[in-house]
Order: sequence, then structure tokens, then C-alpha cells
Amino acid sequence: MKARDGGMWWGTAVEAPDPGALGRFYAGLLDWHVGHEEPGTTIVAASPSGPFLVFQYAEDHVRPVWPPVPGGQRPMMHFDFQVGDLEAAVAEAVERGAVPVPDPLHPHVRTLLDPAGHPFCLCYDGE
Repeated sequence: MKARDGGMWWGTAVEAPDPGALGRFYAGLLDWHVGHEEPGTTIVAASPSGPFLVFQYAEDHVRPVWPPVPGGQRPMMHFDFQVGDLEAAVAEAVERGAVPVPDPLHPHVRTLLDPAGHPFCLCYDGE
């Protein structure tokens, strides 16, 4: 694999039943912009050069189960986002459509589910 150069882009692809809605959820949550949208694909970007989150249509999308349970659809990945005010960030995410997961595992981390059921964590790294 060649080293990344200025003409290449990079990002993470996430399957979703409604990539446009999920892309707009993360664009709003992260204060990024929707850089490209077409049927079946929505790309959210921090800047014109990335990083990028690519949301792709999956007809047979099965919502992950969190926390994982035997026989349930396991999450294949999750995002961690550092925040300056944990409770305000959780409130904003919930207002945008996220669902909090009860019983946080760590006092400075809150796990939520995005509108497609993917878990993500808001992490406070303060004093």
C-alpha cells in the first residue's frame, strides 16, 4: 500500500437503513458538514480534506444490541468522541435522536445509541 498523498481521502464506512438521516445526525452532533449525498450514500466531513464518515445503505441492516448479549447482533465498531461538558453533550445527542444506555461503565464516559442503533461514547477528559 502506498503512503497517503494529498489526492486521497480516508474515512470510516457505516451501514445504515437510512444513510441520509444517520449522516445528518452525526453532522449535527459533530458540527461537521454533509459533503456529498446521493441515493444510498451520505458523506460527512470535518473539512474538505477529511476525515470523512461514509454512511451507506444496507437493506438488511440489523440494529446492534448493546450491551452485547449471546445470539444478538454485536456492534462491529463504535465511535468515541471527546467532549468538554459531558452532561451537555449527552443532552444534545439525545435531543438529536440518540438513546442513552443505562448504567455507564465509567464515570467520565456515557454510551448512547445513534438512530440506527450503533453505540457511540461521549468521553470527558477533564480534571
